[in-house]
Amino acid sequence: MTTTTTMERPAEMTLSLRAVRPNIVQSIRAFRVNDLQEAANAAGQHFLYANLANAQSKQDVLDLIAQQFTFPSHFGKNFDALYDCMTDPLHKSGPQPGFVIVLEQIPANAKFDKEAREQLLDIFRDASDYWGDRKIPFRCFYSFL
Repeated sequence: MTTTTTMERPAEMTLSLRAVRPNIVQSIRAFRVNDLQEAANAAGQHFLYANLANAQSKQDVLDLIAQQFTFPSHFGKNFDALYDCMTDPLHKSGPQPGFVIVLEQIPANAKFDKEAREQLLDIFRDASDYWGDRKIPFRCFYSFL
């Protein structure tokens, strides 16, 4: 009989990315960030995480994503540049195993309103389509503050 500690979980409890469509942008809902990270690691995929709780404006959101995704210093800090960083340079750098992305606590306020949130998510939807056309899994999970 084997016992598990709080740090270990039986294999059947580990999240499998096979249960999630390969190219999707969706609410994080019942998923936990740690489980998504473990699943990405187990699948050999890139895991990108941005906590946006301290962001108030579009510029704040872009700054935090650039910082937490370790974008190059020449990142243009606009939605077009965000799309570019999520697609073309990565594609040109060689074969990609897939992506699991978490955008946690996207702000919902007057400076980052519903339209700005939808524009942000549209960038990730477009990136998901880009990678889907190349048969590369791209899963993005998000939550609102």
